[in-house]
Amino acid sequence: MYGLGIAKSLSVTLRRFVMSYVEDIRYLGKRYRPENIAARQSPKSKGIFTVQYPKERLPLPENFRMFPFQVVDPETGNPRCTACGICVRACPTQCIWIKRAADPETGKPKREAAEFYVDVSICMSCGMCAEFCSFDAIKMGHDYELADFKRSFLWDMDQLSKPLSYHAEIHPTEYAAAQAERERKAAKKKK
Repeated sequence: MYGLGIAKSLSVTLRRFVMSYVEDIRYLGKRYRPENIAARQSPKSKGIFTVQYPKERLPLPENFRMFPFQVVDPETGNPRCTACGICVRACPTQCIWIKRAADPETGKPKREAAEFYVDVSICMSCGMCAEFCSFDAIKMGHDYELADFKRSFLWDMDQLSKPLSYHAEIHPTEYAAAQAERERKAAKKKK
């Protein structure tokens, strides 16, 4: 009588342990393919599903967002940011700072950012800056491995600038929809 509960719990653990190897043999060579990951992580799956992290990585979903980045226009090679400040006002944690560039001859402000900073240590990855940006200059990236020996989490324009092709690679559906919308507007203007 005594110890029956312990024996039952150990049998459950042993069964899960053995079934994890049975599942590994069943999915041999195709363990982490996208079509098999959903089945292996479902409640109906048997065994333990473990990702050996540095060597094996699960694919990130397209709508995953981590930290913002500035889109660099492929035609001009400059960031799309016009320093309008909408992202600064929309940010709930106020982790974005922009300093507008000035024309050296006249001293009037130009429609570009001289300095652009994001404090990643307080950014909560909400995506409000990307949502409210009128010029599609800010998008949310997939960079989540930020371990570093430096204590500075204040990213400047060099660290934040990424090409439009990076956005097309990590968000293919959103990029295709935006391209179709631009082509539709261009065709409408020609008429």
